[in-house]
Amino acid sequence: MLDFAIFAVTFVIILVGAVLYLYPSSRRASGIPGLNPTDEKDGNLQDIVNKGSLHEFLVSLHQRFGSVASFWFGGRPVVSLGSVHQLRQHINPNHTTDSFETMLKSLLSYQSGMVGGAAETIMRKKVYESGINNTLKNNFPLVLKLSEELVGKWKAFPDSQHTPLCAHLLGLAMKTVTQLALGESFRDDAKVLSFCKNHDAIWSEIGKGYLDGSLEKSSSRKGHYEKALSEMESVLLSVAKERKGQRKQTAFVDTLLQSSLTERQIMEDCMVFTLAGCIITANLCVWALHFLSTSEEVQDKLYQELEDVLGSDPVSLDKIPQLRYCQQVLNETVRTAKLTPIAARLQGVEGKVDQHVIPKETLVIYALGVVLQDSDTWSAPYRFDPDRFEEESARKSFCLLGFSGNQTCPELRFAYTVATVLLSTLVRQLKLHQLKGQVMEVRSELVSTPKDETWITVSRKG
Repeated sequence: MLDFAIFAVTFVIILVGAVLYLYPSSRRASGIPGLNPTDEKDGNLQDIVNKGSLHEFLVSLHQRFGSVASFWFGGRPVVSLGSVHQLRQHINPNHTTDSFETMLKSLLSYQSGMVGGAAETIMRKKVYESGINNTLKNNFPLVLKLSEELVGKWKAFPDSQHTPLCAHLLGLAMKTVTQLALGESFRDDAKVLSFCKNHDAIWSEIGKGYLDGSLEKSSSRKGHYEKALSEMESVLLSVAKERKGQRKQTAFVDTLLQSSLTERQIMEDCMVFTLAGCIITANLCVWALHFLSTSEEVQDKLYQELEDVLGSDPVSLDKIPQLRYCQQVLNETVRTAKLTPIAARLQGVEGKVDQHVIPKETLVIYALGVVLQDSDTWSAPYRFDPDRFEEESARKSFCLLGFSGNQTCPELRFAYTVATVLLSTLVRQLKLHQLKGQVMEVRSELVSTPKDETWITVSRKG
């Protein structure tokens, strides 16, 4: 979304470092209102650290300086845009590069996302998106089966049993993504668990430690991360070799193998999809079920739509577009949770937002977490209210931000499909109940996640 360039403060540090290395530019300030550097070497880095996350820093920055504001990383200015009006002036819907993919690959020390001509970039993006679309179409019954298995497990729970959303939905996402990305060999739970272990080790360290150099200072942590990355790369390369030439062409990797991508590029794209696809899918589902548990009214309205559209039949891929209220629930989940709080672009040519000139090769941040809860755009912005998306103005703003329509990133589209299948299965059989006294705190990182495990209880309908 907006090329899905989502990252925490440490992610920005790596991004800015990569940008400044690849695109050296003038040290002159942009003239846009904002913070002066608090440190000659680090700019406003310590201010970001003190706020706890880049998102919280940007909230404070825009409250103080308005919707166009600047801060400093080292000796370089960074511009942040914090309202729909300013983003509308800056967003170019014709961009073909995927910033999230580029930055994630740079963190993984992959270079292919940062080089190559426009034609190669477009081709690779089309192959990647086609791979995700094909595997959803070919494996939709499996997506449904995995959701039905989880709901069946929850139905067996006594009404008072606390259900851990994060653990269970991460498991669902991991099973779904590995099997759809890499094929039927990942129906083996032991294989999925091994993959999950390395996945977690890699994701937990991406960007972590760069702020204070702690990863470099800890030989054990660095060794653990590098071992996990090496093992996961080996698995992905092995899967690609095994499936090459197979008659059965149903997985994401199969589409890549039919293209002109190199063996290395195929491995990298599989890494990006399995890393990002799993985390996005899991957290979209976690937040959706959490918010549903807080509103019996929304559950009832969603249940009625499911009954009207599906009757007693399971959901199918062709029926999903008819589930308009379910789409509104997921849209409002993304908005209320600030699922992806930050996006960014490098200013390719000198540009202008309002009266402010943005110099060429300036890093421009889209403060999505700020925009998604801006009271000028959203009425009662902190309230979970799927009905707001009945209004065309809300849908247009959401689309402009890249959360719906043609600009939606393929990983989020994948997550929406899995979440829709889960909700259509779950809400028709169970009621979700909020755990009294539970306080939800958000960790705004690459994807916004609960700081701690999130619990609900469930009861059977009827």
